[in-house]
Order: sequence, then C-alpha cells, then structure tokens
Amino acid sequence: MEYLKISIGIFIALAASRFIPHPPNFTSLLALSFYVPAILGIRYLPALVGSFLITDIFIGFHSLTLFTWGSVILIGFCSKFFLSNTYTRVLGALIGALIFFIMTNFGVWSMGSYGYTLSGLIMCYTLAIPFFTYSLISTFVFSGIIEGVIKLNLIKLKT
Repeated sequence: MEYLKISIGIFIALAASRFIPHPPNFTSLLALSFYVPAILGIRYLPALVGSFLITDIFIGFHSLTLFTWGSVILIGFCSKFFLSNTYTRVLGALIGALIFFIMTNFGVWSMGSYGYTLSGLIMCYTLAIPFFTYSLISTFVFSGIIEGVIKLNLIKLKT
C-alpha cells in the first residue's frame, strides 16, 4: 500500500510539472528522474516511468518517446553512484541532464531530421543548446528544492 501511495505522489509531482505551462524543457522531469531512485530506491523507477507513460497518453506520444524514457531509466540507474553528499547528488542530477540531452538529441538526429552526416549530427546538438540551458537551470532549481527538503529532514535518503 505504501508503494502505491508513493507512486501516486510521484505521478502528481511529475504530472503537475508537465501539465503546468512552462518554458521548453523547464520541468522537474530530470531532477525527479535522478532523485526518485536516489531517495526512494531503484524499486520506484517503474513508478516513475509509468508516470511518464500516463502523462504521455494525455500530452501525446512522439517519435522520441523511447529515447526520453530510456534516458530517464539510465539516469535512475546512475543515481546510486552520486549519493555521498549534497554536492555529488546535485552533480549527479546535472549529469542526468547531460545524459538526457545526449540521448534525446541523438534520437532527433537518428530520425533523419538533419541528415545522416556528421555535420547534421553537430547541427542537431548545436541547435538544441538553448533547450539544454533550460534543462540545466530547471534541474539545478528543482535539485535545490529537493535538497532543501532533505536538509529539513522531511525525507530521508535510502542508503
């Protein structure tokens, strides 16, 4: 029953972040992708991905859905390597933003939008830099909020 309650909480946090109007890529998505498995344990990764699936039903699926979900899963699995202190956790979340940037933009390039050339790949990543900026800022902001909650001892890390 506790797993279900926490999973519903994950869904509400993720859904609110995705449905409330926001600048492109400025959501709690990447911070949650890192902190849910880091704080609650890897067993909550399916609840996180399931929340994406449910919200994507309403937002709409797209050709990059599997790249997005894949990056969320990879970020979640990597989170266990960054648990030692606040700085490493924030660094881990920011590395998660980099993983998301690399995987999803590779997905964009692989769909043929920029041509299957090295210059097309470089152009794809270059044109995505403004979106990456939003991702980094939002991940840093939401990581700060989550770390503040941890410091207030409102939640405890699973170690």
